[in-house]
Amino acid sequence: MRFLLRPDVAFWWLVVLAVGIGGVGALTLSPGVFVPGGFSAEAHGQANAGFVALPLSGLPHYVSEDRAGSAVTRAHRLPAIAIVIDDMGSDVVQNRRAIALTAAVALSFLPYPEDTPALAREAARAGHDILVHVPMQAESRAEDPGPMALLIGLPPHEIIRRLDWALSRVPGYIGINNHMGSRFTQNRAALVPVAERVADHHIFFLDSRTTVNAQVVPVARAFGVPSAARDVFLDDVQDPQQVAVQLAELERDARANGVAIAIGHPHPATLEVLARWCANLKGYRLVPIGVAIRMKTEREAGPSAVSLNRK
Repeated sequence: MRFLLRPDVAFWWLVVLAVGIGGVGALTLSPGVFVPGGFSAEAHGQANAGFVALPLSGLPHYVSEDRAGSAVTRAHRLPAIAIVIDDMGSDVVQNRRAIALTAAVALSFLPYPEDTPALAREAARAGHDILVHVPMQAESRAEDPGPMALLIGLPPHEIIRRLDWALSRVPGYIGINNHMGSRFTQNRAALVPVAERVADHHIFFLDSRTTVNAQVVPVARAFGVPSAARDVFLDDVQDPQQVAVQLAELERDARANGVAIAIGHPHPATLEVLARWCANLKGYRLVPIGVAIRMKTEREAGPSAVSLNRK
């Protein structure tokens, strides 16, 4: 008579074996990342229903706990904030001021400036997470996103070619966000090849949210790509007082929702105020942008299954 082991029993035998080999600390329980299921017809505008968990093998490194570890401490119960400075690459002096910020601030580089590769390497050496600030088509023809921008109407292979070029220009990236893109990010069909390519690279897609109608998050998550939207722009008005006002708004969002994401730019006023704010931050914790994206995904997808991740 053959002995058949039920899948749920087999799972717990694996847990016991892992603990026996590596100790209790070998496994940590953390909420899983969930993506909409049934997206095969997404480009045709059909709605998604339900959520499915990413398989364990598909969880990239930035979906794990943040750098402080997984212990439940008072600090880890504080509201979480992630900050990205984008439009990096053009102004070497201001870029180096941004690189001098705490390493918890992520830096997103435009692909086309000549100094981008060298500055991105410098930023990575300083400990910053690196993103590619991918140029995408804006609503207004007067707004030029720059060379090799992703445009509606381009065939998928050309969108992928331009995206690959952008990625090749920024060493050490762990994710992308859109530069402009108020028109492109509304178009689900145009976003599909982007999401597929990003999934191939096992990186995340932060929606800069340059339009309230952006479709980045649902499309990206449907392809298993960790994705969330920016909550606050810090410097639409380049004035120290206004930057401080936006940082206060960021804090309110983090208190209300447990996590919030801000985007700023390497402007003198932004960098001056942000350096002081980071140095005096109390009652909140700065987290890597990948951790904030995971937290927002979990909150927006709702509580579901728990996945096992190795420390």
